[in-house]
Amino acid sequence: MRSWHFKAIHETLVIMNNKISYLLSTVRCMHRCNSVLASKSSASTRKRVLWICRYREPLENVNFRQLLLNIFPPFRGPSLRFLSQKTDVFSTGAKIEPEKSTEALISEETPQSSLELEKLDDSGSPKEKHIAGHSELFYSSLRKCTCPSDALDLYSSAVSIKHFTNCLTMVWRLFKNLSEEQQRYEKQLIFEHPAFVELCQRLLRDARRMMRGDLVFSLHALVNLGVPQNTLLVQTLVRVCQEKLNQFDNRCISVLATTLSGMDKDKNVSALQAGLQLLVEQRIASIRDIFILHNLMKCMGRDAPVFLKKKLEMAVLKEIDHLTFPNALRMFLALVAMNYCSIPILNACSKKIQEHIHDVPFRQLIVILDACCSLQYRNVKLVSALADYVNSTACIWDKRQIMLFLSACETLAFQPTELMGIFAEKVTEDPEFLNLKNLMIVLRVYSRLNYVPRDQKHLFFETLHSCLNKFLPQISNTELLKAVYSFCILGYLPNHALDTLMQKDSRNELLLSDDLHKEQKEIMLRCVKVCMELDSPSFTKPAFVLTKDSSSLVSLNLRKAREALIELLGDENMFQQNVQLPYKYHIDFEIKMDSDRKKVLPIPATDDHTDSSVHRLALLFVPPSAFCLGSTHPQGKLAMKKRHLNKLGYHVILVLNKKFQEMTNEDAVEFLKGKIYPENPSPPSEVTMQDNN
Repeated sequence: MRSWHFKAIHETLVIMNNKISYLLSTVRCMHRCNSVLASKSSASTRKRVLWICRYREPLENVNFRQLLLNIFPPFRGPSLRFLSQKTDVFSTGAKIEPEKSTEALISEETPQSSLELEKLDDSGSPKEKHIAGHSELFYSSLRKCTCPSDALDLYSSAVSIKHFTNCLTMVWRLFKNLSEEQQRYEKQLIFEHPAFVELCQRLLRDARRMMRGDLVFSLHALVNLGVPQNTLLVQTLVRVCQEKLNQFDNRCISVLATTLSGMDKDKNVSALQAGLQLLVEQRIASIRDIFILHNLMKCMGRDAPVFLKKKLEMAVLKEIDHLTFPNALRMFLALVAMNYCSIPILNACSKKIQEHIHDVPFRQLIVILDACCSLQYRNVKLVSALADYVNSTACIWDKRQIMLFLSACETLAFQPTELMGIFAEKVTEDPEFLNLKNLMIVLRVYSRLNYVPRDQKHLFFETLHSCLNKFLPQISNTELLKAVYSFCILGYLPNHALDTLMQKDSRNELLLSDDLHKEQKEIMLRCVKVCMELDSPSFTKPAFVLTKDSSSLVSLNLRKAREALIELLGDENMFQQNVQLPYKYHIDFEIKMDSDRKKVLPIPATDDHTDSSVHRLALLFVPPSAFCLGSTHPQGKLAMKKRHLNKLGYHVILVLNKKFQEMTNEDAVEFLKGKIYPENPSPPSEVTMQDNN
């Protein structure tokens, strides 16, 4: 009998020594919930007691769902709590309730719901004195923390809900400033820290008592620290936010919107987002802070209704005079996130950025260009200012940074001429940095923007060709085709790479039947074969080019040009329209003239004319997208077409069709007269596009 007593006492002491703190906190929790605790604790249940999912990183092999449901009372309310029980979130007359103290919130009658929590004793004056006495020391220590674990170590000295939430917020602030590698390591330490589990337990118990700022910042910190969204803690905070939504001020709304934008869609999150969107619509007229408006624009996203996007735009424009440089950068990203191109806002942001161009970090330069591309915002002054800044400071950037900037400019079809010349020199001086990926970027940029260095054209081509030859044994068929295509666009034939490409083509290795980009590859391959013939040094200009009218119908955007030509030349037999040439080239209008270019010859009279003295003019009416942004410089494909038409004996006249359509009929006739007859100068409104090279 005595040995049995000793054995029982020994087992009890072991359990108490190992789990005394856990048992005490659990007993207090269950006592306040008027429940009976009848479960045993084990060595593996102390960590991550809050998880209801089988989230196994960084800790594993713990059934948190079963453990949690044994400790905390089950939910008795509905799965979604959207409205506060005292204020209607949809009501237009809802007012923001003033922030209340912890004790005032505790004294209120807590509604019976799934989030019902225990009340604290009303005799809180000793506790109040204790909190007041420790706050100054606590916050002073918190500010001195240098890593998340330091902040968690202060949990034991926290004596109020405000302390707990500030402790968690400091953990997140310190965590986000770490490098990616440090964050992975520190996240492991955070989740394994004993105080983190206790802190999460405390937040779960006191969720309804939190002030609105503490509530949203705690949710923000937990979500960004990587606490799983389907845990009881996160879902509880989301549901409390639903109930207190009308109490949130503009700052809380901004933080909550930022948090929700990083969460996955589920019933609670979707309900809270819908309520937040309605609340933003009601409050938007009272928001005067550009930073908050930026956050709301960014977090409402592209799914926000158009009328709400317009309201946000008008609210920003009212405060546009207070726009600062940092907010100008953020506003670009907000408009991209909302997929809304507001020209007035973008113009104001562009002006502010140009004023502080030397304060823009390099990474932000790329972000701005990418944003302009996403929004289809073509501000020549802004892009030119960015290019001039990089050009003037090229000595402080490495070759890879300049290459990335040029690649971003290429997406906008903007040609920074001086910078491309500087980079071409760097490439010819030190081509070793050109791996295959970088080489493909350089070829794509220079071919699309149609830039060839004037002084080192041959050396530049030979350097790139030599780099390509090094990668031929390992390059894929698609990359080989793209590289050769880029060279051909620039008018250079890389012989060794061409031979390899043609061998693959002869073996039908380039175009696979199930290739998603088969049609695009066929076009590129056909272009390469045309360049091999027309750009070959052995090619001579033909005395006669077989042409044919593809159709007598003229598209709507060319009717004005046709009418102007008839009025100028007197007869539609004096020109051809919709002319199809060999090599699948097409010109809008063809005109034939005598050797002095003073007289237009009728088309029927010159059909069989092989006299080389006949001048053939090709009029091409092209859209703005065929030229580099803000310039008269044709992009690569158009420049190649112009070069090949010259090889076939045509004098090419490029006309920007958009500006031509804006002319009056009289001005259109005068403009074409100045282009066809060289003795007549062009009118002031120049719309002919010539090759700057």
